[in-house]
Amino acid sequence: MNALARRAAGLLLSTVCLPLSALAADPQPTHEFTLDNGLKVVVREDHRAPVVVSQVWYKVGSSYETPGQTGLSHALEHMMFKGSAKVGPGEASLILRDLGAEENAFTSDDYTAYYQVLARDRLGVAFELEADRMASLRLPADEFSREIEVIKEERRLRTDDNPMSKAYERFKAMAYPASGYHTPTIGWMADLERMKVEELRHWYQSWYVPNNATLVVVGDVTPDEVKNLAQRYFGPIPKRDVPPAKIPLELAEPGERLLTLHVQTQLPSVILGFNVPGLATAEDKRSVQALRLLSALLDGGYSARISEQLERGEELVSAASTSYDAYTRGDSLFTLTATPNQQKKKTIAQAEAGLWRLLDELKAKPPTTEELERIRAQVIAGVVYQRDSITSQATAIGSLETVGLSWKLMDTELADLQSVTPEDIQKAARTYFTRERLSVAHVLPEETAHE
Repeated sequence: MNALARRAAGLLLSTVCLPLSALAADPQPTHEFTLDNGLKVVVREDHRAPVVVSQVWYKVGSSYETPGQTGLSHALEHMMFKGSAKVGPGEASLILRDLGAEENAFTSDDYTAYYQVLARDRLGVAFELEADRMASLRLPADEFSREIEVIKEERRLRTDDNPMSKAYERFKAMAYPASGYHTPTIGWMADLERMKVEELRHWYQSWYVPNNATLVVVGDVTPDEVKNLAQRYFGPIPKRDVPPAKIPLELAEPGERLLTLHVQTQLPSVILGFNVPGLATAEDKRSVQALRLLSALLDGGYSARISEQLERGEELVSAASTSYDAYTRGDSLFTLTATPNQQKKKTIAQAEAGLWRLLDELKAKPPTTEELERIRAQVIAGVVYQRDSITSQATAIGSLETVGLSWKLMDTELADLQSVTPEDIQKAARTYFTRERLSVAHVLPEETAHE
């Protein structure tokens, strides 16, 4: 749980007994429509300030890529700033900067998105620039030759020269044996070395079409004005067929896997990962909300079980965390990471056994109603306070739509979390925390490699 969520949780711990309606405001007025060319538009009104966020989400990311062609989605994101029919390389960013706008882009396993935050009366500028590069990206060979070197350096800095990022990348490649989620978003270095601009052109032509995109607008706007602007700028772009995109499904029980890595780190650590469904692939949707609460129960601040039992109680680990993303296009991963307490001479094996003990406790006995309500208040607090930002609202809408879910889940999320029972937590632990679903990584300092 991030620091914002923890602070927000503290504000709400005394309100656990309040009804759900007291924890969240009424949903913002939200409207959706689809242009004739297939572009889906979602508008969420938020009239607190004369500001608007505009985001275009494309249904393509690293999980769509094939061996030998990894990193295409991320490289194309970089090249989207290198000129189109109306503007030269970098000119769109200068135009937006002069308007006082904030802009950026991001790529993940499941999507690539571009956004601008700007004054409400400048929304048309954002639309015009975004529609221009959707329709007529230039992809100059000389710009690509320079930019691929930037991307390779980004990979070196963020992954190859970052011991824990490198370890997690290798762990993830093992933990997803059957789906495209084993591909790093930035791509493997060998593929970056041999990438050609022609491959990017083909990737752009295949996926960057209006019928494979969602336009999200949140802020001080009305649906009619957004519809008129969207029709004006995006409407003329023709739809095209897109390649089939199959949902990334994982083996239900791949078997236990172990990876030992020696990296330039001073402290050893252990990573446990369990193959689990996400909301888009789960047959039992309640189990997904149970896993979200279970993650917070283990790693939700000072009174969470890992902190209370393994860190302060047994002094077994010096740091530990959990992670679970429910909003993926395909199957997901529930991870636990821990660093043994070196000052107390604790080992990786002892830290791993401690994590298993907590999981086995949840299998044997459900949490008390009081513990679950405290954790639920924390999670709900994090959701409510995060949604206070128009950018966070837009990102939630865009990611839900792009992974094959509906933005409407935003407005039922708190009720879904509220419905989880202690028995649901126990059932999820019993179902998913098994050796047959497990990947383990032991990350060791390089200097111990000879031992």
